[in-house]
Amino acid sequence: MRAPHLRQRLRRPPFLSALGPGLVTGAADDDPSGIATYAQAGASFGYALLWPVVLAWPFLTAFQFTCAEIARVTGKGLAANLKSSLPRPAVWVLVILLLGANIFNIAADIAAMAEAARLVAGGNRSLLMIGFAGLSLALQVFVPYHRYVSLLKWLTLSLFAYVGVVLVAGVPGQAFAAGLWPSLPAGSITTVVAILGTTISPYLFFWQSAQEIEEMRLHHAAPLSRRPRGSVRELHRLVMDSAVGFLITMIISLCIIAATAATLHGAGSNPITTAADAAAALRPVAGDFAFALFACGIIGTGLLAVPVLAGSAAYALSELMGWRAGLELKPQEAAGFYGIITLAILAALAIDMAGIDAMQALFWTAVANGLVAVPVMLAIMILASRRSVMGDFRATGGQAVLGWGAVLLMAGAAAGMLLL
Repeated sequence: MRAPHLRQRLRRPPFLSALGPGLVTGAADDDPSGIATYAQAGASFGYALLWPVVLAWPFLTAFQFTCAEIARVTGKGLAANLKSSLPRPAVWVLVILLLGANIFNIAADIAAMAEAARLVAGGNRSLLMIGFAGLSLALQVFVPYHRYVSLLKWLTLSLFAYVGVVLVAGVPGQAFAAGLWPSLPAGSITTVVAILGTTISPYLFFWQSAQEIEEMRLHHAAPLSRRPRGSVRELHRLVMDSAVGFLITMIISLCIIAATAATLHGAGSNPITTAADAAAALRPVAGDFAFALFACGIIGTGLLAVPVLAGSAAYALSELMGWRAGLELKPQEAAGFYGIITLAILAALAIDMAGIDAMQALFWTAVANGLVAVPVMLAIMILASRRSVMGDFRATGGQAVLGWGAVLLMAGAAAGMLLL
């Protein structure tokens, strides 16, 4: 009886097993879109824009906890809760905005992965894009959730390639510390919005709540609204899961900005305009090893992020339509859900084949996410504050302050970009 138990422990390290949807959601936040945005920030403004990443962390942690809590308390995903609590046309607008932003984000991520792979190993860019799109789709359709989520957790390790880049680049401690003090260099407001937009992205909200539902089904757990016993322990788990997941993403984001600030900005590099520029520009100033780490990080995080992007849109639209949804289900059991995933990835691939500029698309997708996030976050906080939905678990105190603060932060950043 002990041998199977030992094998199970070897397959699932205790640390990874203890972390849930928050780890994967946080890691997916540093997708190629985020990498591109942080790289542009470091290359263009040096260390001056480290502070928005740190500023966003407590607000994002609280907001992701709120999204997970809504699912854990009600037993329903975000879109299902919004449908029952807000006017249906408003919910449709939010979900369509989410779907559109996610498709463009997937397109940009697939293009960035293909370009990074071409730089490292060579090959035809179009064939590489088709290969990455097909791989991502096949994993979601044919691998059940309980196995797939373990794979996603292992893919989070690819983020630490950027810690290696920082070590190789030799980031000066004084410059790093100075960048944590708020400043706004001329022409940087759009980049600040892009940083916040790629850090506080709408697809993260829907994905984390959907994965809480998947975990509840997997462990046959009842919603806390029906069985509040043990709620303190469960809510503590959600807080720790969100905090650790997004602490990791904050550290990696800071590493990317610092590494490109120490190399590309310090060398007087031209602004990054293509995926090739972001990785290849590191080679002459930081060496082949830093270049390879940066490029491989793009591939690993892309493989993690594309399923999250496609899956979050599929969960949201399926909940709105009343379809069965879940990665644990077989394709014939959730045809609509898997159909949305397939259409999202194929639409993204079609955009790529049209010849868009991958790096510019990545950057402007982050800006679009920052604008779309505002109405989505407003709707979520209205939901979390309603006693009719959350009962005694409604957002109050520090959670409410940080949640509404996150809404104001995104609204202020978006307004600043539009007005300045």
